[in-house]
Amino acid sequence: MVVADLRATVSSRPGTALLALGAATGVLIAAAGLVGHAGTGGRGLPAGAVARVNGQLITADEYGRVVAGLAADRRDGVDAEMRRQVLGRLIDEELLVERGLELGLARRDARVRKDLTAAVIDTVVAASADPEPSPADVEAFSRERPDLLRRPGRLRVRQVWCRAATAADDAPARARAREAAERWRHGEAFDAVRDAVGDAELAPLPDALLPPAKLLDYLGPTALRAALALEPGTVSDPVRSRTGYHVLQVVERRDDDDVPPAEVRAELVAELRRRRGERALRAYLDGLRRRGDVETAATLP
Repeated sequence: MVVADLRATVSSRPGTALLALGAATGVLIAAAGLVGHAGTGGRGLPAGAVARVNGQLITADEYGRVVAGLAADRRDGVDAEMRRQVLGRLIDEELLVERGLELGLARRDARVRKDLTAAVIDTVVAASADPEPSPADVEAFSRERPDLLRRPGRLRVRQVWCRAATAADDAPARARAREAAERWRHGEAFDAVRDAVGDAELAPLPDALLPPAKLLDYLGPTALRAALALEPGTVSDPVRSRTGYHVLQVVERRDDDDVPPAEVRAELVAELRRRRGERALRAYLDGLRRRGDVETAATLP
């Protein structure tokens, strides 16, 4: 954020707009304990610091990251004036952070509260994540979650769709759909039937095996239920949906089947990490509750 703000500052010079930038994020970072480190008082700066603002240190590492980010976007490098502006921007942000905390924005501003809680959650979960779960852990988890090793059944479906956007369209669309079903059942080619009596689909149905959850996006719930009830090769009667009439054929059906763990290892690892993160967060929250002074009403309104 500081780098993006500084790009505008370098070209337009500092002003009141500069002071308005980044307040919410700065409050968030400070409240989460992620900006700087407390100073020890006295004159002079400790090693590794480039400024102190009301006792809060701005570290050389933090300053260097911002300068490096700015330099990466500039062909002619970062001159001394820009470096001073970087430091000035960091000082301004720290002052805004402190003022935001004084004003209680971390408690009163809904957006800041949401960002703050999300940042703390992300920090806790990230700290609990293993760089890479061991093969034994993944194997044990796959035994706990056999559902992750099951590929849901899939269908390849074709349809002729006849639009019925208004009540006046209903009868003609139904008649065209009935004609489509008859011609299709009597062996006429699907493409010929669709081109002769069908309408262009709002979202063309892919000619591929798809799970029911994906087919729902293309067919809607009513037509999907009809497709799931069809035997492969059969052609349905016209099915009325909100958009019109569907004449359906299941070209191919595959039942649920087992998947080798190696094929879904990425999914297993992601789910394992998610669960570990949830457990770490729950333990962290329980610790906060134990240390905190929490009182609740005997009855809720």
